[in-house]
Amino acid sequence: MGVISISETPLHVLAVDDSNIDRKLIERLLKTFSYHVTAVDSGIKALEFLGLQDVENFQSFSPNPEEEVNLVITDYCMPGMTGFELLRKIKESKSLKDIPVVIMSSDNIPARINRCLEEGAEEFFLKPVRLSDVDKLKPYFSKNDRKTTDEEECVSSDRSRAMDDDDGGDVDGDGDDGVEAWSDENEQIEKDQSCHHKMFKIEDVVP
Repeated sequence: MGVISISETPLHVLAVDDSNIDRKLIERLLKTFSYHVTAVDSGIKALEFLGLQDVENFQSFSPNPEEEVNLVITDYCMPGMTGFELLRKIKESKSLKDIPVVIMSSDNIPARINRCLEEGAEEFFLKPVRLSDVDKLKPYFSKNDRKTTDEEECVSSDRSRAMDDDDGGDVDGDGDDGVEAWSDENEQIEKDQSCHHKMFKIEDVVP
């Protein structure tokens, strides 16, 4: 059975905004780019959707494999839990910290913007959000896609080598299988080293 790449399925964005009008606007903009969108009206609901069951104590993570989230875009000013607090909760979680987070706000306050970026936000959009803003999200999806593809290649290579090891020996009785297996293994090791080197470079890229 082949491995399904993330690029073959719609990218999933979790949009968080307590304003019904703004929530519908960002949802429509995201769908223009063919993203799958889930919209919620609070940071608490966002964390629950992401799989954080005990939100108050920040414990008990139980992700839904059918609802993988590729990016979170959230309003800054919300009752109960601000977008900044949501950002920190996500980045403090070992299970959620790799999800890109984008903050939106109607207020152009440099100190607020810098604080969000320092805490790990990928972007800070000023409202009203425009199509040109949503277009800026593409590199973050591409980064995740490249990383996933390289990881899948490495897993596939490791599995192939394991299968070759299990089938070792002279299968056809001509005495050449041992030499061929040794050559194939060396070639596979070189591929694995190249693959891991590629992953290291990708993970070091700062968008």
